[in-house]
Amino acid sequence: MRDRSYGRRRVLHGLAFCAVARWRFESASAQPAGRGTPVGRVPRVVVDPGHGGVDPGAISPNGVYEKGIVLATAWEFARELAARRNYRVVLTRTTDEFLPLRERVARARAWKADLLLSIHADALPDTEMRGLSVFTQSAQASDREAAALAVSENRADLVGGVSLSHQPRDVGNILLDLTRRQTSNLSVLLANKIVVELGREVALRGRPQRFADFAVLTAQDVPSALVELGCLSNPAEERLLQRRTYQQKLARGLVRAVESFFAAHSAM
Repeated sequence: MRDRSYGRRRVLHGLAFCAVARWRFESASAQPAGRGTPVGRVPRVVVDPGHGGVDPGAISPNGVYEKGIVLATAWEFARELAARRNYRVVLTRTTDEFLPLRERVARARAWKADLLLSIHADALPDTEMRGLSVFTQSAQASDREAAALAVSENRADLVGGVSLSHQPRDVGNILLDLTRRQTSNLSVLLANKIVVELGREVALRGRPQRFADFAVLTAQDVPSALVELGCLSNPAEERLLQRRTYQQKLARGLVRAVESFFAAHSAM
């Protein structure tokens, strides 16, 4: 009973946050959404700035915190996307606060997100390495580096997925599997659009599109991707990531990727 009450409070808190963020970012007018979105509403995009509060994330050699870089870039992205008036946009956090991964996904699902984009920055032992990369969810990592990154990013457990309690077990398993497959395919599509659009303007890591077991990407009914904006461990990229002009360039590229994703999704 205690766990149930705690979970209910968490969901209500998430709903209250979404209502406030909707007031901040929701566009005044809307255009028809694609076939993947229910008729009568525009796509809902949740932007998740990683880390925050007591969790600084990656720290550059000069003491630059990932949590600040990603929050500033996420704000730029949210403003740019909301200005298109074709989407409803919400941030999982708008201040320097710590949010468990369970809470981030709960907020996205409570707001009935059509897409979740988690924003991060990296720090690597090799200071020569730089560039943006994009990750999607998979229990099997694409490589050791991706697996290690997932471990470092995961801070809390979560339970995601669609509600199938009213379905017979066999039917529920089939529906859940179909949901997972569709979500996985759409997440890969989203990651591809990000790589294509951002690759035109910023440096990309080698093999920029990867996959690993990221807890924040495990909502089984929400297409999701995690973007590593660059490497704070690289001196040149550390300076770039702190510049608002560069953050705006990243934001505009992400907006183009989201628009391209929904255009492709509606054509499916």
